[in-house]
Amino acid sequence: MNIVVLEVEALGKDMNLHCLEELGKVTIYERTSNAEVAQRIKEADIVVINRVNMNEETLQEAPSVKLICVTGTGVNMIDFAYCKRRGIEVRNVPDYCTESVAQHTMTMALYLLENLPYYEEIVSRGAYIQGLEQDYSSHAFHELAGKTWGICGLGNIGRKVAKLAEAFSCNVIYYSTSGKNHNEDYQEVDFNTLLEQSDILSVHAPLNESTRGLFGKEAFDKMRKGCIFLNLGRGAIVEEEELLAAIEERKIAGAGLDVLKEEPMNPENSFLKFKDKTRLLITPHIGWSSIEARTRVVKAVYDQIEKFIS
Repeated sequence: MNIVVLEVEALGKDMNLHCLEELGKVTIYERTSNAEVAQRIKEADIVVINRVNMNEETLQEAPSVKLICVTGTGVNMIDFAYCKRRGIEVRNVPDYCTESVAQHTMTMALYLLENLPYYEEIVSRGAYIQGLEQDYSSHAFHELAGKTWGICGLGNIGRKVAKLAEAFSCNVIYYSTSGKNHNEDYQEVDFNTLLEQSDILSVHAPLNESTRGLFGKEAFDKMRKGCIFLNLGRGAIVEEEELLAAIEERKIAGAGLDVLKEEPMNPENSFLKFKDKTRLLITPHIGWSSIEARTRVVKAVYDQIEKFIS
């Protein structure tokens, strides 16, 4: 089998897919643009991708392709109708980053809840060494215990976050964006109740027509003023300008974002103008990327190709 890996860099420089050489002839590219795909997969039987498009334009000159493996969960870059006509099978790696994203969710929540940038700055500028009195009231923080943690999207990641929130003695409520996910372990509520009752609200839903722009001005207006909003789903679920306005106008306490509408971040993104790190935390879509999660991806892709060949 001729195996072509188009975007190994997406898994990080500490990961590689040379293990695939046990299964066939392997060609590995660090990165590939959509314009380069067609040329690079002309002789491929199996293609391993992360973000590049797999459609008629990129696949029509690659008659031997039989399998596409995605080193992640999202498959919005795949033209499934075309692949079906061609008899090309598609595999992704679901659930590999549940632990990692859930952990990152809790990290963001605690970072914002405890105003950690403020206290870290006291130490870094030497005020703590000088023994200066601290005004704890100006940046007081609350305990998670007894707070209501609302979850938008109770899939695998949402359920893991719910368990972690329970461990901190939170009351967990959730809203199912599809209306199909019902879990007796937690209280299911409608969307307005989720907004009105949550002290922490974390988003773990997929991007689709029912979730695109779900969190806009109307939603932020209904939230508690002390609410910490976290988006670890997809960037387009949130209207970013409306979220920024809600933070600036103190309609909510703050927000943590691991995903944005445009990634990498646009240099004109309005969030860059907001300088209060105690109220806005943005990370570069890293929630999925623990060493353990990326190792699971590599093993899953190996297993998928091995099974397909056998």
